[in-house]
Amino acid sequence: MSGYVLAVLGACLILGFMVELLRRRRLREKYAALWIVVSVVVLATVAMPDTLRRLADLLGVAVPLNLVFFGSLVLLLAVAIQLSAEITSLEREVQTLAEEVALLRHRFEALERSGGPRDERPGPVPQDAERGPAGPAAS
Repeated sequence: MSGYVLAVLGACLILGFMVELLRRRRLREKYAALWIVVSVVVLATVAMPDTLRRLADLLGVAVPLNLVFFGSLVLLLAVAIQLSAEITSLEREVQTLAEEVALLRHRFEALERSGGPRDERPGPVPQDAERGPAGPAAS
């Protein structure tokens, strides 16, 4: 099996896997878009192998495969940084929610110790209250 066929199969597998994850809503679009773009770039590079060679010559890279490795490294570094930013944001959000729950729990326990809140708002009228204390009115 040649390297081109392997690259096409790998790109098609990644593309199909991303589409399936999106279809089942197991992956959000913002995360899948990057991998779909990578798959399309790999397919385009395999379809036009001279493009990679020209790009390597243009950038002064002696071996075109080294350019692929460098691009892959930069891509993975960008993904790691983006995921770190997402985790930091989620940690901050979880901490805020935990603090709010703790404050609400403290307030709820204080209200329970003081005899409970006096709810003076009109609530739904029970059906038995409309009939009166003795039950349904006889006519």
